[in-house]
Amino acid sequence: MRKGSILHPTLNQLLTETGHTDTIVVTDAGLPIPVGIPHRIDLALKEGVPRFLDVLDTVVGDLLVEGIILAEEIKTSSPEMNEAILKRFPNVPVEYVPHITFKEKTAHVRGAIRSGEFTSYANIILVAGVAY
Repeated sequence: MRKGSILHPTLNQLLTETGHTDTIVVTDAGLPIPVGIPHRIDLALKEGVPRFLDVLDTVVGDLLVEGIILAEEIKTSSPEMNEAILKRFPNVPVEYVPHITFKEKTAHVRGAIRSGEFTSYANIILVAGVAY
């Protein structure tokens, strides 16, 4: 469920259409985005622009999140990014899955938002919550 507004029209549409338990993936520059998902928003301009955490913060500013899914590999390959993500979701359940499973789960998301991030495994699936 949406709780604010942003300027990007396609991202705005995705967040407006996202309902309780729908999922959205926010990705680094390299995660393959499956063909056929309803919304594909590629914001990547160049290495590091925009940063994954900036994109994530923008999305989370407009979306109630009741759960997150991360690749298990982020814990060892990018522990600083893992910690930065977890700090943003202090009371939200976290599910870690193997990266191959994570990629399989992206086939069922409502939308994908690609950043310019080059940090390994900087990807998250957000499970939308509800305000009541």
